[in-house]
Amino acid sequence: MSSAVAATKRAAAAVARVPPPMAMLAELTHRCPLACPYCSNPIALTPGEEELSTEEWIDVFRQAAALGVLHLHLSGGEPAARRDLVELTRAAVALGLYTNLITSGVGLTEARINDLTAAGLDHVQLSIQGVSAESADRIGGYKGGYQRKMAVANWVVGAGIPLTVNAVCHRQNMGEIDAMIALAIRLGARRVEIATVQFHGWAERNKAALLPTREQVEAATRTVAAAREKYQGTLVIDYVPADYYSQYPKACMGGWGRVGLNVTPSGRVLPCHAAETIPRLTFKTVRDGALSEIWYASDAFNAYRGEAWMPELCRSCERKHVDFGGCRCQAMALAGDASTTDPVCIRSPLRERLTRDTDQLTAMSSATLRYRGR
Repeated sequence: MSSAVAATKRAAAAVARVPPPMAMLAELTHRCPLACPYCSNPIALTPGEEELSTEEWIDVFRQAAALGVLHLHLSGGEPAARRDLVELTRAAVALGLYTNLITSGVGLTEARINDLTAAGLDHVQLSIQGVSAESADRIGGYKGGYQRKMAVANWVVGAGIPLTVNAVCHRQNMGEIDAMIALAIRLGARRVEIATVQFHGWAERNKAALLPTREQVEAATRTVAAAREKYQGTLVIDYVPADYYSQYPKACMGGWGRVGLNVTPSGRVLPCHAAETIPRLTFKTVRDGALSEIWYASDAFNAYRGEAWMPELCRSCERKHVDFGGCRCQAMALAGDASTTDPVCIRSPLRERLTRDTDQLTAMSSATLRYRGR
C-alpha cells in the first residue's frame, strides 16, 4: 500500500471520530512593538522573512473554511505589523469566516480601522496592561502605548465594530481589576476578559515577579463576582483565574485537538499556542501538507486525543470529559512530562509540591521584569 493511500485511510478513520475545528488562531507575525514580560509567544520568535505570504495565508483561510472553521482570530505578535492586514481580512470575510482582530492597538490608525470596517471585520479584541499611562506603558515596555490604545478603542466603537477589552492580570496589577472593568465600560466595550497570566514563554521567565499571591487571587475572584452582578446586562465579564490556585485544571483549548488550532507565522500548525514546548512532538506546516490532513491524521494532533494517552488517575476519573486531563503544556512545564496528570489537579501526586513551590515563590518580593526581546 502506498504511503499516500495509507495516509488517506488514516484520515478517513480519524474523520469518523474527530469533529472539525470551530476556531483557528492565525498568528500572522511575531513582530510587535510591545515587549510585554508575560508574552506567551515562543522565546525564539519567527523572523519576518519566514512568515507566510499574503497568498499563502489566504490559502490557509480557504482550507480552514472548507475544514469547518467558523471563527478566525487574527493575532500575532501584533497583526497590524502586516501591511496586508486589510487584504487578509477582506479575503477571510469573503470565505464566510467570522473575523476577530486581536491587537495591542499599536500600528492602527483611524484610517486603517475604517478600511478594516469596510473589509467586513466583525470584532476587535484590544489588550490593556493597566489603567493609567504610567502603569500600562511600564508593563508593555512601550511609551505612548496606553494613549494609542485609548484612541483605537474610540475609533473601533465609533466605526460600529464590537469591542472586547482583554486585561491581562498578574501580581503587579491585580489590584486594578475594578478599575479595568470600569475602563472597559467607559470605552464602550461589550465584553471584558480578566485573564490571569499563563506561565509559558516570557511569563515563565518572569514568574517570580508576576505570579499573584493567594490573597490577590481570592480578592480578584470576589471582585469579578461582584462586578458580574453589578454590570449584568451592560457588560459580559469573562474570567480566567490563576491556575495554580484552582482545585481542578481547566479544559485547555476545550481538549487537545478538539475545538481549535493555531497556525504560526511560518505556517506550523499547533493544537494550542504553547504546544511547541513539548519536545517529543513534531508539528507539520501548511507548506508540508493540507490543513485537513494535519488536523485529522497527524501524530501531533492525535497525541493527546481521546483517553488512551491518559494515566490511570485521569482515565478512571469522572472529570475526564470535563477537563480532559488538563493542560498538556502545563504538565510539561511543571512535571517535565506532557503525558502526566496536570499538577494543578487536586488529585495529582504533584499538587502538594506545586502548592508549596507557589507559596514560596509568592513570598518573594521581586518586582524586576525581564522584557521580551531585551
